[in-house]
Amino acid sequence: MKLLIVDDDLNIQRLYKEELEEEGYDVVIASTGKDALEKFEKENPDIVTLDILMPDIDGISLLRKMKEQRPDIPIIMSTAYDYRDDFAVWASEAYIVKSSDLSELKKTIRKLVSNPGKRAT
Repeated sequence: MKLLIVDDDLNIQRLYKEELEEEGYDVVIASTGKDALEKFEKENPDIVTLDILMPDIDGISLLRKMKEQRPDIPIIMSTAYDYRDDFAVWASEAYIVKSSDLSELKKTIRKLVSNPGKRAT
């Protein structure tokens, strides 16, 4: 199972990669929106986590582009800010607020992987 983690924060990248690889996932990291789109096409991930605030292309624009290419791919919006009232994030399968405790993220990934096509709440 391959995960694409899109986040410009090096500490988040390191934490997600280490913790999720321990769970048995193959983790690919992208630091910018441009890098994310390239890796999305090249690596063909099974699931994506997207930060909303990025230096070049914001996560909501990335969400739209990725869903245009692969409408069925599960995408988790991961942010330090609360965007749940922004209808654009509703195109994602799940929304989590970043934390150093990754139990919510891991639970959401497991739920999406075990129930393809379902939304995780």
